[in-house]
Amino acid sequence: MFDQLTILAPGLLGGSVAKAAHARGLAKQIVIWARRPEVRQQLRAQPWCNQITDTAEAAVRSADLVVLAAPVEKIVELARQIAPHLKAGAIVTDVGSVKNELSRLCSAAMPAHATFVGSHPMAGSQKTGWENSSETLFEGRTCFVTPLAATPAPAVEAVVQFWRALGAQVATVAPESHDEIVAHISHLPQALATTLCSFLAQKNPAWRDFAGGGLRDTTRIAASDATMWIEIFQQNRDQVLGALRGLQKELQGFESALEKSNWSELRTRLERGKTYRDAFKP
Repeated sequence: MFDQLTILAPGLLGGSVAKAAHARGLAKQIVIWARRPEVRQQLRAQPWCNQITDTAEAAVRSADLVVLAAPVEKIVELARQIAPHLKAGAIVTDVGSVKNELSRLCSAAMPAHATFVGSHPMAGSQKTGWENSSETLFEGRTCFVTPLAATPAPAVEAVVQFWRALGAQVATVAPESHDEIVAHISHLPQALATTLCSFLAQKNPAWRDFAGGGLRDTTRIAASDATMWIEIFQQNRDQVLGALRGLQKELQGFESALEKSNWSELRTRLERGKTYRDAFKP
């Protein structure tokens, strides 16, 4: 699809983009820049990298597509840093999990001859780092593409086709809609898993050893990196607060039904939850 694909600051997602693109032959050359010298040295030995550069600016000069894979709070800064060095027709995307302000600031940072199109692949793990990346990470997973109203359609289509070629199922939505959606289906579950583990951590620690698969399944993502999630909650604070307040109302209804022994109401809530869960894609 591209003569040169450049990935900046690869971790789990950026490394997986590189591996998947290499495995599928989506770029003639894959160029990578990492912030730390020791990581750059490690990446030079990887077969899915054609070139490792010492600066982000050098990495993007001939790039047709640039993927910003830095932590969310660094993406705008990185977009501004590389903007003067992009060639005519270059497209820049990202993998950040918050999109509204980020998409607008990154788009504003672009020169007239380049385009930013936001992306967010709904794929990942509680593990981090390019060492845990996988060429199959995006297969069958949703990837949001979040253009602004004025984003040129050919650039949007190029990014959509890129993610589809990596195996993802693409949903194109406005940045603000994306942030509302992920606050409920991604950020809220993280807050719940973390809060449940934080609560249980104050109980007898021996109880944990008695737990079955239910607790493990429910709390798996509580093992995720705290620094990463603080950044996400900072970026999407208002939408997450709205989701939390909606959930608190639901929990209060559950508590009230249980307190009043209103088993009919409790059954309604249990069956509504089961119906929702049963409708998940396999």
